[in-house]
Amino acid sequence: MIATEPKASIKGGEFLIKETEAAKVFIPEEFTEEQLMIAATCREFLEREIWPRLNEIDNAKSPELISSLMDKAGELGILGTSVPEQYGGFGTNFNTSMLVAEVTGAGHSFSVALSAHTGIGTLPIVYYGNEDQKSKYLPQLASGEWKAAYCLTEPDSGSDANSGKTKAVLSEDGKHYVLNGQKMWITNGGLPTCTLYSPRLTRPGKRIKTCQHSLSSEPTKASQ
Repeated sequence: MIATEPKASIKGGEFLIKETEAAKVFIPEEFTEEQLMIAATCREFLEREIWPRLNEIDNAKSPELISSLMDKAGELGILGTSVPEQYGGFGTNFNTSMLVAEVTGAGHSFSVALSAHTGIGTLPIVYYGNEDQKSKYLPQLASGEWKAAYCLTEPDSGSDANSGKTKAVLSEDGKHYVLNGQKMWITNGGLPTCTLYSPRLTRPGKRIKTCQHSLSSEPTKASQ
């Protein structure tokens, strides 16, 4: 794990509107040698695997192409920068994760699949998953064995989470939830995925609660 000196949190551009000590504002010159090496690995991956194949990626003629490229990113550790070490990741800090996101963002459409996996697909489990969920999902997500997808968009509500109609209803025996609804335009939905859903949570005889994040499914091969 990268050792960093703890600093007081500065919210966004807060340093622009209030008196702030210079030492409390992170600047690129403070990246460590290890962080810069991680960035170089990401850049070399793009140069070797992504940029020479941009037309092939955008034409999407091979459904296996993105999956194979994600596998290669996983082998390099790019998918596990934010995953704790005990679950097979690198456990890097937020600044390192943002550096990786900045560099890999130059990967054109591939960067969408990558960021959906490492961001909205993996971080909810890192932040909010219980121990069983973390142990079950995170090692496979960090390695790239499973690809993550976040199912939010619906036909009638777009990406407005509070207007979604998909429901997760607790069974009468209280042992599982039945997920019922429609999702569409899900990034990585065509890959062998670990899917996170954005449903409305309800129990028999009780009102539907506001949108809950997130309900995970067994990794399956989604329909193309």
